[in-house]
Amino acid sequence: MPRLVQNTIIPGFGLTLGITISYLSLLVLLPLGVLVLKATGLTWEQFWATISDERVVASYRLSFGAALVAALINVVFGVIVAWVLVRYRFPGRSIVDALVDLPFALPTAVAGIALTALYAPNGWLGSRLEPLGIKVAYAPLGVVVALIFIGMPFVVRTVQPVLEELGRDVEEAAVSLGANRWQTIRRIIIPELWPAVLTGFALAFARAVGEYGSVVFISGNLPMKTEITPLLIITKLEQYQYAEATAIATVMLAASFIMLFTINLLQRWITRRTAL
Repeated sequence: MPRLVQNTIIPGFGLTLGITISYLSLLVLLPLGVLVLKATGLTWEQFWATISDERVVASYRLSFGAALVAALINVVFGVIVAWVLVRYRFPGRSIVDALVDLPFALPTAVAGIALTALYAPNGWLGSRLEPLGIKVAYAPLGVVVALIFIGMPFVVRTVQPVLEELGRDVEEAAVSLGANRWQTIRRIIIPELWPAVLTGFALAFARAVGEYGSVVFISGNLPMKTEITPLLIITKLEQYQYAEATAIATVMLAASFIMLFTINLLQRWITRRTAL
């Protein structure tokens, strides 16, 4: 009888791996390397003075703080939206499902203009919120609202496939064994969703940190108050301060890498713990 041979790798693995590495090097590693190299044009004292300037630190605080708040809100409501889309059938469900992807297709500048028109003091919602003492447009809250808008699809589309694979039979088995609703959610559903939730959080956070188009209109761009770091980088470039702009961008890049690396470690830890 002929001996069966099982390939351990896909055919053409060496070629495809080489193409992949070359592609990533040209589109990702090379630009990032040039960014870091450009920042070395400053001495350490100049570099530190640039990234620790009071105006720059204020932009860090707003960019990372608003991105963190928006990502946390998106995690909560994104999981709820994904749960409703997967577990319930209702009229207009396909329309709601399509609307989730709208921030992906809509140009961010258009989203920023629409949000500004909606939440401005004379806007449809802004005019009703202002008498209550709630100022959205041209305030840090407006930045958070814009980041929630552009980050929601990342959480929904990351959690939704996991919920679709998590059959109802698992929940029914838990109920038949005497578990109440909260015990089923805490011991069955949440452990299965945690890796996907963390991935969605990381994607939403990383997207929000670097967001520019949807924020620049609604924030008002007030230095020390509503000025985000990407806008400050653009301002430095317009003033031909290329080294200073790349220094600030390098800090943002390093922070994003640290955040994504931490999330990946948490995902591995949670996956191993749930597998035990």
